[in-house]
Amino acid sequence: MRPIRIAIIGLGYVGLPLARLFATKFPVVGFDLNKNRINELNLGNDHTLEVEKNILQAVLVSENPANSDTNGLYCSYLPVDIKDCNFYIVTVPTPVDKNNRPDLTPLLKASETVGRVISKGDIVVFESTVYPGATEDDCLPVIEKISGLKYNIDFFAGYSPERINPGDKEHTVEKIRKVTSGSTPEIADIVDSTYREVIQAGTFKASSIKVAEAAKVIENSQRDINIAFVNELAKIFNAMKIDTNDVLEAAGTKWNFLSFKPGLVGGHCIGVDPYYLAQKAQEAGYHPEIILAGRRLNDSMGKYIATEVVKLMIRNEIPVKSSRILMLGITFKENCPDIRNTKAIDIYHELSSYGIGVDVYDPWASAGEVLHEYDIHIASQLDKSANYGAVILAVAHHQFMEIDLKAYKDKGSIIFDVKGILPRNLIHARL
Repeated sequence: MRPIRIAIIGLGYVGLPLARLFATKFPVVGFDLNKNRINELNLGNDHTLEVEKNILQAVLVSENPANSDTNGLYCSYLPVDIKDCNFYIVTVPTPVDKNNRPDLTPLLKASETVGRVISKGDIVVFESTVYPGATEDDCLPVIEKISGLKYNIDFFAGYSPERINPGDKEHTVEKIRKVTSGSTPEIADIVDSTYREVIQAGTFKASSIKVAEAAKVIENSQRDINIAFVNELAKIFNAMKIDTNDVLEAAGTKWNFLSFKPGLVGGHCIGVDPYYLAQKAQEAGYHPEIILAGRRLNDSMGKYIATEVVKLMIRNEIPVKSSRILMLGITFKENCPDIRNTKAIDIYHELSSYGIGVDVYDPWASAGEVLHEYDIHIASQLDKSANYGAVILAVAHHQFMEIDLKAYKDKGSIIFDVKGILPRNLIHARL
């Protein structure tokens, strides 16, 4: 085969770290339709904070490396710049719509882009999380139609599910074992060996593209169900006046007890992927019960937390209507700027329905993105003089551990710890 020249389609939380890593061993062109994102990256800046500036700058090149077979990363919003590549990797988001139905629009648009530039003998690998069959049944026909080439005759495909954990500086992409697959045994070997060049943790070659797709979608579905179980336990034990964290700590002394914590389940993986599997299961004539039950329970937690806070306010004779509450955190997880599908917003909306004014403070979130996505103005700094009816720790950013929450408590605020990380003598309740 010709020397590998890689194009990464989509430079978000998944695509950029992967592009940076591949650029240490291959010529790589990173493609994204967002011109502002490309301009940002070409200056060495990554607002997602997944790749540090010095690490990104170390691989950036000013000329397209696909034309010269030199290693490095060239970022562009022009499709023509990926035309000389021969190994295309698609890393665009796979969200759900307002009815929780899989939305393949970004994936199909990316397939169209690949179809316009792909040549005979090229390989396209999908990393976006999908239901089993999406690569071959939905994406590849688009590439065939646009390119005029025939799948597994003129061009070939693979699937290697992303395993990026946003905000995690320990389990970075090269340190997580990678599942790979290919449309023929020979292509599977090429895909696997290409990833093995950069993945320190090694690879696992799945028996087919569908198996690799299914493996990915059940990873997050399994976590979703396990978290739903402990969220239900939290509701049960709260009704019984038992501390859930104490119960989990005691149960965790057994060697085979799985360690999960109650909490909000959002983001673009665990809170979304189960719907992809459920959709495909229903199309196959099976109605998934446990998967959808877990989703319903986890999606109920924002409302539950807000209701518990209101109950605490009433018990402590704190007026509810027209009161103010401080919510610490709006991103979907700690120490990460990603606000996509955050479930902290459910707490906000439920509290607002009581006539409560909610102040949101989050040093990690972009105020512009929050305003655009949720129509909410977040505070640029804490109002330490405010008299809040309650303070809710919704996200465990490390900066929040430095806030003097006792000062708010001394002024009569209810302190509710969603994450279970605050000292017990400081809080009124925790999830």
